[in-house]
Amino acid sequence: MNAMTHKGYAARVEFDAEDRIFVGRVIGIRDVVSFHGETVSELENSFREAVDDYLDACASLGQLPNKPYSGKLLIRVNAEVHAAVAAAAESAGKSLNQWVAEVLNNAAHA
Repeated sequence: MNAMTHKGYAARVEFDAEDRIFVGRVIGIRDVVSFHGETVSELENSFREAVDDYLDACASLGQLPNKPYSGKLLIRVNAEVHAAVAAAAESAGKSLNQWVAEVLNNAAHA
């Protein structure tokens, strides 16, 4: 996965063929923070500027900015999957959290 990140915020980028520009949006927050650029370099600069402007605006308004993610993930799986995952973690010598975090990290960056 290719991701743009700045100060803990990540973005999703698409190409607008009609306007021939890259259009991006900060993901993982409730507020809408978007940006665009005609070149990759312009897009990267626009992204960093959009995040910085968002953080500055929040500070000026006296409100807390949305945090990208808490780091807590609650999932529900059937009992057989839970048992298999717990066994895999134990045989790897890791806690269930460590094992799952490693597997998810590897899958997300494959």
